[in-house]
Amino acid sequence: MHRSPHSAGGPLRRRAGLTATTGTLATVFLSSLLTAAPADAVGATAPKPIRPGEAYAGSQILRHEGRSAQSSALTVRGGTEGVDVSAHQRNASWPSLRRKGVRFAYIKATESTRYKSPAFARQYNGAYRAGIVRGAYHFAVPNASSGQAQARFFLSHGGGWSKDGKTLPGALDLEYNPYGSSCYGLSHARMVSWIRGFVTAYRARTRRDAVIYTSTRWWRQCTGNYRGFAAAHPLWVPHYGSSVGALPAGWRVHTIWQYTSKGTGVGDHNRFNGAQARLRALANG
Repeated sequence: MHRSPHSAGGPLRRRAGLTATTGTLATVFLSSLLTAAPADAVGATAPKPIRPGEAYAGSQILRHEGRSAQSSALTVRGGTEGVDVSAHQRNASWPSLRRKGVRFAYIKATESTRYKSPAFARQYNGAYRAGIVRGAYHFAVPNASSGQAQARFFLSHGGGWSKDGKTLPGALDLEYNPYGSSCYGLSHARMVSWIRGFVTAYRARTRRDAVIYTSTRWWRQCTGNYRGFAAAHPLWVPHYGSSVGALPAGWRVHTIWQYTSKGTGVGDHNRFNGAQARLRALANG
């Protein structure tokens, strides 16, 4: 049983419109972080989880949405490089990732109310020791238990937050159901209620608004394009192509973009929508 390596932090109030700092940002070409490959057919490289705990951020996006035809050539302006990992990347080389420009990471801690990643403590502490700002994420299974129950489980097993400048707020991974119907058998209203229960319980303990990871298509299909979370919750959006694409309803900007599952070292690579100073601001609240 892994205990959280950090505790809840101090009070704060923030909004999700966290964007790049003003001024001219150099154009950064990221092709060195990608393995050149043709666009995949939907589900071609995303194995279907066979038991609870095997899902990870983006695994079901790949199965249901695939990659853009432009996924092998990515050019963006500015931003800060990051990765996300789970138990299937047990031995990430954090010093090597940092040398290659990675400055933040999200690490899977929990799923539903039964699964705790056996690799979490090692990955979370390894990123910290390498000087990488890191946070934990929870893979939601909304038909298994309430949002409040899953938030409490997440908080008890790595999902807390500390105002130390090195800990990102916890993230809630919302994507297609790996084990059944895409929207977990919930209506739009029930799904929105479930999400509200999770983020409310998370904020009550940490005084932070959880990051929401979701795709535009899933959000439309499973929440009916609900707009009410965008004002407070930073958006982490997966879209495997050369641009971030359309955002879920309500969000005008994204905070983190998961742009590939085929990057150097660990597969999943992300871009924070701002310079490192803005990343530290998100960590500090």
